[in-house]
Amino acid sequence: MFERHAHPASAWSRLLSTPLLLVPLWTRRWWLYVPIGAWFAVNPVMTPPAHDMSSFATQAMLGEESWSRDPASEPWVLALSGVAGASLVGAMVAAYRHKEAGAMAGTAVFMALTLWEWRLWADRFTRETGRPAA
Repeated sequence: MFERHAHPASAWSRLLSTPLLLVPLWTRRWWLYVPIGAWFAVNPVMTPPAHDMSSFATQAMLGEESWSRDPASEPWVLALSGVAGASLVGAMVAAYRHKEAGAMAGTAVFMALTLWEWRLWADRFTRETGRPAA
């Protein structure tokens, strides 16, 4: 799965789709989770495998693949993932309560922390492969 998810179009579109997770909560149209869930399920396999390893997103996704085999090797990344996940849950609760500022802030924090994770994973990729950093 990571071969295709490492394609920049897959990685960036998945990250930028994060706000879609709040729409069913805000609108109370629960059926919207069906197409949104389908999008998130199909996204990692809809692109061809990444061939250009110079992309930041590609390096991040391949670094994540390496890290996911041994998350305890970099516990601060695991902690960062936990904080990012908590911010997304907070954004979802805020969306359900129609608290626009909280929903936007929680989503922004989640996305910013995710980009920080990407940087750490890309750094791991470059350490392991010796390729230049993006």
